[in-house]
Amino acid sequence: MIFARPGISTPRLAAWLVALVIFLSGAWAPLARAQSAANPPTITPGGLPTSATPASSAAAPKADPLHLTIGLEGTQRGGDVSVAVQIVILMTLLTLAPSIVLLMTSFTRIVIVLGFVRTALGVPSAPSNQIIIGLALFLTFFLMGPVIDRMNAEAIQPYMKGEMTSVVALDKASIPLKEFMLKQTRTRDLEYFLELGGYGPTAVKDLSMRVVVPAFVVSELQTSFQMGFLLFLPFLVIDFLVSSVLMALGMMMMPPVVVALPFKLLLFVLVDGWHLVVRALVQSFTG
Repeated sequence: MIFARPGISTPRLAAWLVALVIFLSGAWAPLARAQSAANPPTITPGGLPTSATPASSAAAPKADPLHLTIGLEGTQRGGDVSVAVQIVILMTLLTLAPSIVLLMTSFTRIVIVLGFVRTALGVPSAPSNQIIIGLALFLTFFLMGPVIDRMNAEAIQPYMKGEMTSVVALDKASIPLKEFMLKQTRTRDLEYFLELGGYGPTAVKDLSMRVVVPAFVVSELQTSFQMGFLLFLPFLVIDFLVSSVLMALGMMMMPPVVVALPFKLLLFVLVDGWHLVVRALVQSFTG
């Protein structure tokens, strides 16, 4: 019988009791193994081993205890990296997935141009950021569909079937994405980053992603700002006209932006502006 001293609280006593039970249960297993080793089986004249335990206990079948084994061995293919390394690579790719979508696809140009359209109209909150991001994301999935299909056919499916290792599959998957980025990248930007990285004359197929990705991002920024400038021109003309009319009428206290906003919206609706913007964005990648 264990009595709690006045200085020990009931929860602490319960914790000590649980620890004692765990310790005794853990210490019982070596003792049982030692006892079984102390009673080795005997050899009968017929040559068959018999257990030293009583016949009643030997006749009863002993059920194996259930156990759970968790490991990272997996079914590793020959020449492939270990499963642990594959998990690390997968977690790294999942961490970098937002950056890959933002900077290695058509998302950069689309979201910047759509933001310029909203600013040129003079309505910074319509459409909202969620709508702009969502539209840019779905347009990106639409435009990157052929690239994703090639990556799936040339790298993912052969890897799932066991026809290539994970390292080879990763190299194969980067080829369609690299070709897409190179198609949209200016030669001047590629040459600049080649020179900055200390590379010599390099063939296009041998270009590293270290060079292709920053050159692609800079080219996308340049192209999106050029498209944004062209989008601003018609709305800028409307602002000039409204400002000139208000000054001619002597309405100095009337903000030109408030008066020009309905005319901008009317012009944008009449020419079916969203259709024209989306078509120009799609053609800029497929043309």
